[in-house]
Formats: sequence, structure tokens, C-alpha cells
Amino acid sequence: MPTLRWTTVSTPAPDTEAFVMASRLEVRSLNDVPRFFLKSLAAWKQVSGAPGAYGASLIAEPLKRTFWTLSAWEDKEALYTYARTEPHRSIMNGLRSTMKDSVFTFWQVPATDLPIDWTDARRRLAEQERTGA
Repeated sequence: MPTLRWTTVSTPAPDTEAFVMASRLEVRSLNDVPRFFLKSLAAWKQVSGAPGAYGASLIAEPLKRTFWTLSAWEDKEALYTYARTEPHRSIMNGLRSTMKDSVFTFWQVPATDLPIDWTDARRRLAEQERTGA
């Protein structure tokens, strides 16, 4: 399972909070996996220069057609600005037709809790998928 371990982009002040986003993205077929993975690497590269980004990680499970993302941001606006900025915006729009299922969850943590543990992120995603809340 290819994993891009947590990469710290910038270090927040210890007395601040971070806005965290986790996602589970599933593509429709194995044929979609290579394209999705390559596009996700471009989005990953964009995170490293995105204003307000604290860090990110990616797990790819190609045979399950599933990709997991985890990132921490200065605030919600920094995350949304990243999502609306190229190349991420075009990547999201271009991959929509290949998506089977997507789950997203958001929460805040003290900056001292970074990096986020994947166990916690997966638990939160499972809860989000189960309850839709």
C-alpha cells in the first residue's frame, strides 16, 4: 500500500488550533486508479506550497480502488482556498466522473496534536459514513 507519510509544510504556533480534513475516495474501476493516483500526486505537490497548510498525508490502496487523504490547515478558509486553486480545482472537476464514493470529515485539534494519527482519522471517517453527521 503506497503511503506518503505525514509531511509538515509549516509549523503552527503551539497555542493555536488546526483545522483538519480527512477523506476516503473510491474510484469506479481499477482502470481509473493510475490516473487518480497521478492526479493526487499533483494535488499533493500543491499542498506543499499552499498558504495556511500545516501538513498532509496520503494512503493509496490501488487494488481496493481507494485513496485516503489527511491534512491540517490554519483554518477552514485556508483549506477551501487550496481546494479552489489550480491545479486542485481542475483535478477535482476532471475526476468527478471516475468517483464511486467519497467521504469527508472535518474537525479541529490543538496544534500540539499534529501530526494527526491515521487511526483517529479513519475512525472519524467511518463514523461520518455511518451517521452522515
